[in-house]
Amino acid sequence: MIEVKNLTKVYGDHVAVDDISFSIDDGKIYGFLGPNGAGKSTTMNIMTGYLAATSGSVTINGHDIVKEPGEAKKCIGYLPELPPLYSDMTVNEYLWFVSELKKIPKEAAKMQISDVLGLTGIIDVKDRLIKNLSKGYKQRVGLAQAIIGYPPIIILDEPTVGLDPKQIIEIRDLIKKLGQNHTVILSSHILSEVSAVCDNIIIISNGKLVASDTAEGLQERTSKGETALEVIAMGSKDSADKVLASIPEIKSFEYRQAEESGTVRFIVRTSADTDIRKDLSLALTSADIPVITMNKIEESLEDIFLKLTGDTDNLKQVTKSNPYGNDASEDEKPKKHFLFGKKKKEDKDSGEDGE
Repeated sequence: MIEVKNLTKVYGDHVAVDDISFSIDDGKIYGFLGPNGAGKSTTMNIMTGYLAATSGSVTINGHDIVKEPGEAKKCIGYLPELPPLYSDMTVNEYLWFVSELKKIPKEAAKMQISDVLGLTGIIDVKDRLIKNLSKGYKQRVGLAQAIIGYPPIIILDEPTVGLDPKQIIEIRDLIKKLGQNHTVILSSHILSEVSAVCDNIIIISNGKLVASDTAEGLQERTSKGETALEVIAMGSKDSADKVLASIPEIKSFEYRQAEESGTVRFIVRTSADTDIRKDLSLALTSADIPVITMNKIEESLEDIFLKLTGDTDNLKQVTKSNPYGNDASEDEKPKKHFLFGKKKKEDKDSGEDGE
């Protein structure tokens, strides 16, 4: 288990990590997310003992990383963003070198090296020089060195950076395997990767902790007790406006770029305990706006991430009292109903993203 308490790191006038606290439980895969420059790598470097904190503490399985660095580091296998490889060594030579650094007895090291070569899929290249390996194989060697010694906690900093799609899938599958026997902390800005492999997600922004929860918990937190429906129907925005404004259960609605001419596409939001699908369908049909599709939508991790990190400056919430958006000028209001952006191009781009 890892306990991070009131962790702060200051560089001159810049606060890179600002009084964050969280805990990592055993036996789970954690995603560590944040925009570039949010403080992810700084936090991970402090957690692994590579960097000293300005204040606060990190405890690894009961061992303080500053007061008991040797015992704490025995519990950690670390793969930094740039793997610490020696290019003129063969893979096998390098793993033996790592095992000696970790003071693993020779017989145990022999067995462990054989195991990690198989686990990481690098048996076939064990006698090749590391400098002659592809980037994907180098990442695998980096993972292998982190696993040597069987530490209970594996920390991976951007393990798929620069890899092609096939290599990303292979590393992702390997991380899932590691999660069966280790606690894994995965730092990444590739949200699909985190969503695919992680049990819990920690998000920091501007050096501050903004969330620590499961994906489901984050979704519930950001939904604010609302349910969202995406509707595509035959008709116009003007006619849809009247229908949507007439249904009291609708808290807000927003238009998106329709893919076909003669259709209208919009999102309606209601309280989570309210199901208006039948009433909405009947109301639209009665107004000669036949419904093509109506689907309940869930926020993606991307949506949640943008909300929690405050990157929603272009978001315009459409309400019944102001269906043109909070930031629309008087000149814009007769022309626009779009939720996103101030220009038509931005409306289109945002509309294609969906939720």
